[in-house]
Amino acid sequence: MKKLWGGRFTKTAEEWVDEFGASISFDQQLVMEDLEGSIAHVSMLAKSGILSSEEGETIKNGLLELKEEAKQNQLPFSVKLEDIHLNLESFLTEKIGPVGGKLHTGRSRNDQVATDMHLYLRNQVANIIELIGEMQSSLLEQAEKHVETIMPGYTHLQRAQPISFAHHILAYFWMLERDKARFTESLKRINISPLGAGALAGTTFPIDRYFSAELLEFEGIYDNSLDAVSDRDFILEFLSDSSILMMHLSRLSEEIILWSSQEFKFVDLDDSFSTGSSIMPQKKNPDMAELIRGKTGRVYGNLVGLLTVLKGLPLAYNKDMQEDKEGMFDTVKTVTGSLKIFAGMIRTMKVRTDEMKKATKNDFSNATELADYLADKGMPFREAHEVVGKLVLTCVNKGCYLADLSLAEYKEASSLFEKDIYHALDPYTAVERRNSAGGTGFKQVNIALEKAKKCLEN
Repeated sequence: MKKLWGGRFTKTAEEWVDEFGASISFDQQLVMEDLEGSIAHVSMLAKSGILSSEEGETIKNGLLELKEEAKQNQLPFSVKLEDIHLNLESFLTEKIGPVGGKLHTGRSRNDQVATDMHLYLRNQVANIIELIGEMQSSLLEQAEKHVETIMPGYTHLQRAQPISFAHHILAYFWMLERDKARFTESLKRINISPLGAGALAGTTFPIDRYFSAELLEFEGIYDNSLDAVSDRDFILEFLSDSSILMMHLSRLSEEIILWSSQEFKFVDLDDSFSTGSSIMPQKKNPDMAELIRGKTGRVYGNLVGLLTVLKGLPLAYNKDMQEDKEGMFDTVKTVTGSLKIFAGMIRTMKVRTDEMKKATKNDFSNATELADYLADKGMPFREAHEVVGKLVLTCVNKGCYLADLSLAEYKEASSLFEKDIYHALDPYTAVERRNSAGGTGFKQVNIALEKAKKCLEN
């Protein structure tokens, strides 16, 4: 098969060399974007008088036919033609004759592939933003049902203070809201057109880059042709935003894995998001959460991989930059799949309120309430902290909890203790009273729920 760039060459590469250098195995995912970019480009060439109206219509109709064939997966891509651009140009020329060769007037594969990736990421990021919203909606559904469900809050994975379960999972809602904002902000840098920048220096043809950008619904064009073809910041930003998002999903995965264990028994995952064991009949494993936790590593790897590829590249295009696509495609697939799984997993998850409540009764997570109780009565907090610490030690030695101590024992520790101390020690009371802005108190959680709903509505 004749190379479309083979004029100055006297030898052809061996088949295995062609396969090593080709990108069609993965960049065929850009087929629709490549065709859309070409349709805009030929429309611009005809408008600018570079091609006749008849030539423009012939090429455009051929591209539209290829678009329909692509939708039906009827295009026989070939490694010999290296990439999506040369494959499509070859198909076009076969379909409409030599006039198809005029499509590439005033552009290069360098600005063509950059345009494809801008179009691709624009679509994918918009979809990811929508999927984040769906996951937030599933978190909201659970939060609304569990405002007054009490669970232990943790620091260092040690029980710290009782909190509302709704408050806990709303923390992830706000993480996702920041993720959504990052992806939304990135669209400003994705939605810029490199089309018409040529190989690196622009072109002598009187093209109208603003018109082709308008046809493709870009907000503007790159102001420097070198930057246009060498910039991959927009992909790096996408990989970075995706890494932060996956980190958040991984943290929630870890909590769900812990909560669904026999040691915690806080939640029960739906069977459709769990698997069993080939040897142990009793097992119900949180495999989807574990898999998302694991896939976070590959998204990180895609980011570091592209950073490493780009770090020493001179301007403008270099073949190294062919390595920008597979990690991008893989990250899109990983992120979208993870968000879809999580939305369903959270929505169908059963919260074991009885086990959560029981956990807050059999620990010392209400110790801070004692210190606050004494501080409210005028004792300096540091002194109150020491008094309560000694009471906890007393309980540890006796094998009981703070609520089990007698009023006499409390009085011995401090005369400030009264019989209302037992009400203060109740986990429900402890949570209810924490109504500082952003706190776990029920009033604050309800305020947060309303704010979260407005975020989704907007």
